[in-house]
Amino acid sequence: MSKQPRNIPTDRQLVARVLGGDTPAFGEIISMTEGLVAHIVCRLISNEEDRKDIVQDIYLKVFHHLKGFRFQSRLSTWVAQIAYNACNSELQKKRLPLQVLPEEAIGGDGVSAGGTSADGSILQKELSGIVQAEIGRLPPLYQTLVGLYHQEELSYQEMAQITGLPEGTVKSYLFRARKMLKEKLLSTYKMEKL
Repeated sequence: MSKQPRNIPTDRQLVARVLGGDTPAFGEIISMTEGLVAHIVCRLISNEEDRKDIVQDIYLKVFHHLKGFRFQSRLSTWVAQIAYNACNSELQKKRLPLQVLPEEAIGGDGVSAGGTSADGSILQKELSGIVQAEIGRLPPLYQTLVGLYHQEELSYQEMAQITGLPEGTVKSYLFRARKMLKEKLLSTYKMEKL
């Protein structure tokens, strides 16, 4: 019935251990969620010093609110929701937009790969670099959603829980992000061929 491999504790076991005073168990929660938290924080917060402060704040909030966790989602989804909300609060405090209009988000400078190469692995690396660069030009919310879906492999429902957006809005924004990315990549590719 349980999908937990080997002796990895369930969310309920981890929470019970932490609430029972087992401090190393909280380290396990951090270990299992730090990649997801880093992804969210790095996509939404540009200043590296702010990122460090926010990550600390996120895990302090997780620790202090753990007794309120109701197991209505996975623990990692709940932690990601706290991370997203902390980043959103930081952006609001500094009056920075969470969402940039698509026209403003994509600059006019295309990424040029230079000459052609017969080596497929070099071409693959160049293409990967171009895709990553263009993802980085998407509005921060779109970057986050693309990463949560394609890199973290979260469901629409989990992404909706994390962002507080309706599931339909998450799907719509992800569709728009992919469309923007595709259009920019096709535009860049055609310009290189001319």
